[in-house]
Amino acid sequence: MSGSVIKSNETVLFIGDSITDAARDYHDPHSLGSGYAFMAAGLFGAMYPELGVKFLNRGISGNRVIDLEGRWQEDCLALKPDWVSVMIGINDAMRRYDRDQHLPTETFIGIYRKLLLKTVETCGSKLILVEPFVLPHAEIHRQCREDLDPKIHAIRDLAEEVGAIYVPLDGLFAQARARASIEYWAPDGVHPTPAGHALMARAWLQAVGASGPL
Repeated sequence: MSGSVIKSNETVLFIGDSITDAARDYHDPHSLGSGYAFMAAGLFGAMYPELGVKFLNRGISGNRVIDLEGRWQEDCLALKPDWVSVMIGINDAMRRYDRDQHLPTETFIGIYRKLLLKTVETCGSKLILVEPFVLPHAEIHRQCREDLDPKIHAIRDLAEEVGAIYVPLDGLFAQARARASIEYWAPDGVHPTPAGHALMARAWLQAVGASGPL
C-alpha cells in the first residue's frame, strides 16, 4: 500500500532552472535529464510500479522566475499536471552579483505566487516547492546569501500560504558539508554532483511520503 501523497495514474511535472534541467534532451518531451528529477522519478517508479505515475521535466538552464512566467502556459498549464514541483530562485539571486540584474524579493515572490495560483485555478494541481540553495564555493556565493536568504524565507512563507509541500534543501546541503566537502556535493556551489542530486531526490521523496529503500 502506497504511503505517498502521489496517487495512481497521476502526472508529476518538474520545472525550474539548470538544476532541474540536468542536461535533459529538449527534443524528447519524456526526457528527465540526469539529476534529482530523474532519480526521484526512477526510485518512485521502482517503489510503486502499480501506480503508473508519469513524470515530466521542463527545467531550462539559466531560468529565473520571469522566464518561468514567459513559458508557464506551454510548459506547465498546457500539460495539465496533477502535481507541479518547482525549483527556482538561485539565478534570481546570482544575477544581482554577476550581471547587475537585481530582482527584489517582493517582485520575485509576487510572480511566483501568481504562477502557483494560476496553476491551481486552471489545472487543480497540487504543489511542491523545492528550496533553492547555495554553498560557499567562492566569494560571490557568500555575497549571494544577502539576496538568496530573503527569497528562501519568502518561498517558505509562500508554500504555507498556498498549501504546498515544501522540500527544504539549503539547510540540508549545509549539514551535508559536515560529512564531505563542498566539491563532493556541488563543485561550483550551485550545480550538484550525482551525490548532491541523490541527496535532493531523497529529500523530495521523503517530502511526498514515499517510503522504501532510500
